[in-house]
Amino acid sequence: MENKRVTNIMDKKEKPDPERVAILRSLPLEVKQQISGEEAEAFMYNRELPDSLLEKLKDYIVREEE
Repeated sequence: MENKRVTNIMDKKEKPDPERVAILRSLPLEVKQQISGEEAEAFMYNRELPDSLLEKLKDYIVREEE
C-alpha cells in the first residue's frame, strides 16, 4: 500500500514544500527517528497533520493565536 501512495504522489507531480522539508531536516536526530514516513509526508505536502506527529513535535510547534 505504501508504494501506491508514493506512485500517486509522483503521478500528481506534487512537490514538497521546501520550507517544510528544511524544518524536518533541522529537527534533532532523536525526533526525526520517531517520525514515520506517513507523518513526514503529511508535513512536507502541507496535509492535515496526524495527532501522533503533533505530539512528537509539541516542543517545536508555536501555535498561532486566533
